Amino acid sequence: MKLHEYQAKELFRRHGVAVPAGGVAATVDEAVNVARSLAGYPLAIKAQVQAGGRGKGGGVRLVQNEEELRLAAGEMFGMRLVTAQSGPAGVTVGKVLVEQGSRIDRECYFALLVDRATASILIMASSRGGMEIEELARTEPGAVAMVRVNPLLGLRGYHLRELAAALDLPAEAAPALAPLVRSLYDLFVKHDCTLVEINPLVVTVDNRLVALDAKVEIDGNALFRQQELAALRDDSETDPLELAAKAAGLNYIKLSGGTVGTMVNGAGLAMASMDLIGQAGARPANFLDVGGGASATAIAAGLRILLSDPEVRLLFINIFGGILRCDLLARGLVAAAQEVAISVPVVVRLAGTNAEEGRRILAEAGLAWRPVTGLAEAVAQLEVTVGEER
Repeated sequence: MKLHEYQAKELFRRHGVAVPAGGVAATVDEAVNVARSLAGYPLAIKAQVQAGGRGKGGGVRLVQNEEELRLAAGEMFGMRLVTAQSGPAGVTVGKVLVEQGSRIDRECYFALLVDRATASILIMASSRGGMEIEELARTEPGAVAMVRVNPLLGLRGYHLRELAAALDLPAEAAPALAPLVRSLYDLFVKHDCTLVEINPLVVTVDNRLVALDAKVEIDGNALFRQQELAALRDDSETDPLELAAKAAGLNYIKLSGGTVGTMVNGAGLAMASMDLIGQAGARPANFLDVGGGASATAIAAGLRILLSDPEVRLLFINIFGGILRCDLLARGLVAAAQEVAISVPVVVRLAGTNAEEGRRILAEAGLAWRPVTGLAEAVAQLEVTVGEER
């Protein structure tokens, strides 16, 4: 689960990490009121969307007076902000963060994340922060230090010395680094984070270390013990179909550029089904795993979700009956077909437990679907159907 910048900065404050004074606003007047509560201009106006690269997309503005603030905030509210991480459709800006400007001497980069390959907490640091950090990491990997911490042993002095060497801070600012790192490490562990990123972490002209930006992501599997943070979830940027799938207890991910809606049980079969779709000359429109314990109601919900996607021109249902019996799936499909108009071709493969019974249920329901039994037959039928759609 991702936090907005203003939420992440509030978490930083609670852990003693310095951030600029500021507040969030949902209207121009609210932005002006926040500005009037601060120490004066210049101020930064920052779109609150869960996508990086906002500065390049016009989502971060520096203003020198109230007139510029009103203009910048007015232009930002409701805009579709397109960044490298938002996708081509962009995201709508509903809130902005208004915060005090900082007198910056240097920009650095600092992040903590889970390194699954080494089962460690990876701390990344660079003396060269800012918007081009991804390009820097790609072209000059040595410019970004990688310090791995064994979570069973915790942060040690030598970790701090490595980070200090990497950031090469001025002598006046260096003493603030160790407390900062310890606070961020404590935040990371205490709140089950998968990512804590500051870009930039700035050294001010008076030698303070200030988190000018803040990105925090929480492990979704740990939200049951992070109730306070879970309450901050903002689903406004989540695809409505993904929200509907979540409510139905289904695993669904929308994929861009695809036209074949897929329903499977099991992640391995899902990946194989996507390969089959590619072999047939098409692209999958989604990942939808109904799992082993899905009810007929959940299956019906899954079919409605697939048909709600305007880009879907063909459905491929590929089920291997194990825990999820094929007859149960068939009843769910029939129930959904009675409620939703199915205007696209449907290729169905049922194999495994009660597959014959499932095929009988579909046939007796009078559904004009295209049944197959083997994978080779599935590819052949998909090729025919894709060709017809073209």
